[in-house]
Amino acid sequence: MYASHVGIRKGNCAALLAVMASGGFSLFGSASYLIGGNLAVRVTREGLDWFVWKKEKLEATSARLAELEAFATELSEALLPTA
Repeated sequence: MYASHVGIRKGNCAALLAVMASGGFSLFGSASYLIGGNLAVRVTREGLDWFVWKKEKLEATSARLAELEAFATELSEALLPTA
């Protein structure tokens, strides 16, 4: 789906990684919640937060936000330089 990026997924969350010229990967954009296997965008409508992909939406509940935050933290730690 994204020819110049690598997709990584865990549970209901995913992110795109860009290949760095020096080797390794960097996060492209931010981690996202998945709707139907697609990267959703987080939006606020009428005072509520939602994950939206095309015409589909899921409420950004505290459980979903916690899952996304844990994924983003784990991914950031994995991408830190080791040397």
